Formats: sequence, C-alpha cells, structure tokens
Amino acid sequence: MQPNTHSIAYSIFLILLLYGVGYTDSKETSASGPVTTIILIRHAERDNFFNITEQGGERAKALVKAVNDFEITAIYSPDLGRNVDTVRPLANHLKIDITLTPRITKSSIDRIINQINTTHAGEVVLLVGNGSGNLRSLHHRLGGQGDGPDQYGELFIYTITDRGPVKVVKSRYGP
Repeated sequence: MQPNTHSIAYSIFLILLLYGVGYTDSKETSASGPVTTIILIRHAERDNFFNITEQGGERAKALVKAVNDFEITAIYSPDLGRNVDTVRPLANHLKIDITLTPRITKSSIDRIINQINTTHAGEVVLLVGNGSGNLRSLHHRLGGQGDGPDQYGELFIYTITDRGPVKVVKSRYGP
C-alpha cells in the first residue's frame, strides 16, 4: 500500500515545526512587528567626471551576486549617474524599478528613511549613496555606530525592528 502524499507532507511539516524550522515569506515579522532590512552601499568607483569606471562597472555587476539571496523588493538611489549606474545591473536582474530620490542631504535623510519605512515595512531595501558624509549620516540615522560605508565595496546591512537595537552587519563585495 502506498502512503498518502498529504500525510507525508503533513509529517514533514510537523518534523520541521518540532525542530523550529518554519515557513516565512519575504515580509519578515518579529513579536514587535515587521522586520525591515536596509542594505546601504556607496556608489561604485568613479572617474574625475563622476562616471563609474570600468572597475566600478565590474563592482556593479558583483553587487548582483553579493545581494542576490536577500529578496530585495526596492532600490533607492539619488538621481546621479554614478549611483544609478551602480544599481542598474541589480535592478535589471531583479526586474524592479529604481526609486529615484533627490541628492541625499542631512535635510532629506529623514524623508527618505520615512518613505522606506512606510512603503517597505517588513521588506528588504537597497539604498545607494555617496561618500561625502551623507552615508555617515544615513548610517547613524539607521542606528549604526561609528563610520558608515564610505569605501567602495562596503556593504552595511541593517536589521530594524520596532523594539530593540538595530543589528548592523558589515561586509564587502566586488573586485
């Protein structure tokens, strides 16, 4: 007699539940509410004319591989060529539009963060900025300590909940 496929699936579900493994969708939540993840990077290498270089193009391609498993639902970028060119390969790969923001300044940071928190609560968002101190301000506004991502290829991942400290993971990507 062959086992019923529904009973096999139910048994597997019970085993996974027993060992603390369960299904989650891309909108992660905690006991205190949605868990939002923001990935913050600096644009790729640029030349003196503010265009990304060949190495910057390679770094932009490497970004796709570096964040592929994050289930990114939105990409935010200032309307500057070097920033957009850094995230364009990722946006094309994910088939999502880039949300253009005004140039990131200390006065626009709260508006951008509030837009992300309101529109993308419980999701994963990538935000690209510039190394002029704006990334440091963003880093601190998101709950980070010390310096933010100011070097090419630095990747900071912020896990934000309604309660408790923000968790920040620092990483690198690209050549």
